[in-house]
Amino acid sequence: MKIRKLAALFFVIFSISGSFAQEKQYSIHTIAFYNVENLFDTINDPKVRDEEWLPYGEQHWTGDKYRKKLSNLAKVISEIGTAENPNMPTVLGVSEIENRGVLEDLVKQPALAGKDYGIIHFDSPDKRGIDVGFLYQKKHFKPTSYKNIPLIIKDRYKVSDKKNDKKENEEEKTDDKTVTDEYGRIYTRDQLLVTGLLDGEEIHFIVNHWPSRSGGEKRSSPNREAAAALNRKIIDSLYKINPNAKVITMGDLNDGPYNNSVKKVLGAKGNREDVSKNGLFNPMEEMSNRGIGTLAYRDAWDLFDQMIITEPLIRKDFTSYRYWKAGVFNKAYLTQSSGRFKGYPQRNWNGVPGYSDHFPVYMYLIKQM
Repeated sequence: MKIRKLAALFFVIFSISGSFAQEKQYSIHTIAFYNVENLFDTINDPKVRDEEWLPYGEQHWTGDKYRKKLSNLAKVISEIGTAENPNMPTVLGVSEIENRGVLEDLVKQPALAGKDYGIIHFDSPDKRGIDVGFLYQKKHFKPTSYKNIPLIIKDRYKVSDKKNDKKENEEEKTDDKTVTDEYGRIYTRDQLLVTGLLDGEEIHFIVNHWPSRSGGEKRSSPNREAAAALNRKIIDSLYKINPNAKVITMGDLNDGPYNNSVKKVLGAKGNREDVSKNGLFNPMEEMSNRGIGTLAYRDAWDLFDQMIITEPLIRKDFTSYRYWKAGVFNKAYLTQSSGRFKGYPQRNWNGVPGYSDHFPVYMYLIKQM
């Protein structure tokens, strides 16, 4: 693209200090992830357990409520990252969607329709019917390959452990229940790998929604560690093909940056200086250390929604796209303004459509023009 075509580009200007101050121009893209919390349509799908989200189900989920939820989410997405970049996210990973149809309805919302978002989605084996998905602005990102990679795990929980875990089980409340078959396989979300060209430059994205803490953090931790091991295997395979592979893995990990799944199994580092070749940098760790979270439970915040990147994205030259900074999109209108849950994310509650019980997360990629 030619620089004179300013209308087609978004720039951020930095002041570079030194013996002679100068300004440099950078192209910028916002990459984001959003757990949209139970984005179900009102149509009964006999293959999944969506009865709660039907007009006569527990949530009394009507067409009006569904449309309100879509409108709410579209407003949020249209504003993510706009403090530094007037363009809404170029790439958006999402979780807790029922099917491709809800994404098609989402991108048609007036707040998003003008960006011509493409959709990548696969049905996952999750018994509630919730999947991950990938949205991208066709103008800037061209997918070259994509596939869903299943996470095959079994419930290792022993009956003899039930008494020891009783207190923990009572404390961990979630509607994302673990479902197993007669052989003990846990049905959970696939990991979605998308490779494509961002303004001509190859970047890989992995969208995740790791197994929940149903049954307690301790009992369920091996499931998320298995998800981390699969994620690391995918990343290592991309590194093997290209030692300079730029990979962004994002999602609701149901663990924080400090948990074993992220810190030990995935091997993500919170300090750039600690990231070696073929390593991973987790910008969310520093935010977590400062008490910033994406969801709250019993007045405690945690940062389960994360974006983790490979070492080539944090190199110091900006001749190609590099990581600049990351954030949590937690505007005031996304939070409860009163009551017992004041300050919490404004989620769906008692059948009333809100936004989500998670705040979105985002990062900026920049390249010198």
